[in-house]
Amino acid sequence: QVQLIESGGGLVHPGGALNLSCVASGTLIYIWDMGWFRQAPGKQRALVARIVRKTDDANYSDSVGGRFTMTRDVAKNTVYLQMNDLGIENTDIYYCNANYLSAEHWGQGAQVTVYT
Repeated sequence: QVQLIESGGGLVHPGGALNLSCVASGTLIYIWDMGWFRQAPGKQRALVARIVRKTDDANYSDSVGGRFTMTRDVAKNTVYLQMNDLGIENTDIYYCNANYLSAEHWGQGAQVTVYT
């Protein structure tokens, strides 16, 4: 059974940083397109960053503007999302996603709250 477990969410002030982690079990992250999505209440999930399967190629939504970096540690079966210079607009629940063809898995989500 595939499981994705996020951690690293929390409360920060504007300009702060957080590093989200997503550990996979029951599968190897290398074979999946791994992504981070965000979701606000009542809205659809939106892609923040993605690493293409079997590569180290990462792509990002325009909104993160070079402030976020997604990386993958195959040995630890973990993906990360380093988020720098956070703003109030980055407050959301962040979800880890594994996707390939018609198969897809989600983590339980990590709350990120940026407050003044």
